[in-house]
Amino acid sequence: MARETNPSFMSGVPELLLLRLLRDNEMYGYELVQAVQVRTKSAITLGEGVIYPVLHALEREGALTSRRKTVNGRSRVYYSLTELGSQRFADLAGNWGRITSAISGVLTGASHAFSV
Repeated sequence: MARETNPSFMSGVPELLLLRLLRDNEMYGYELVQAVQVRTKSAITLGEGVIYPVLHALEREGALTSRRKTVNGRSRVYYSLTELGSQRFADLAGNWGRITSAISGVLTGASHAFSV
C-alpha cells in the first residue's frame, strides 16, 4: 500500500511545524523542507508545493517576515517569526497538545472522568 503524502488529518500540521522551526532561527524554504523531514525522521515529508503557500499565507497574515539574503553567492528568501507568529504558534501548539492527548486516550483505552 502506498503511503499518502498529505493525508487529510495533516490539515494545519505544516503551519504548526513551520512556526515551530522558525521560532529558533530564520530559515529559507528548502531548508525548512529538509528540517521537517529530519526532525520527524521522515514520518512527515512536506514538499515546496506545501511549504511555500503556507509561508506566503503566514507572511500575508503578519505571522512571518521575510528578507532576501545572499549566502555563498546564492540569493534566498529567509523567513522569521513575528510576535504575532509566536502567539499563533503557542495557540496552535496548545490545541494540538489537547487533541493528541485526547486521541491517545482513545487509542490506549484510557478512561476519562466524564460523567453522563
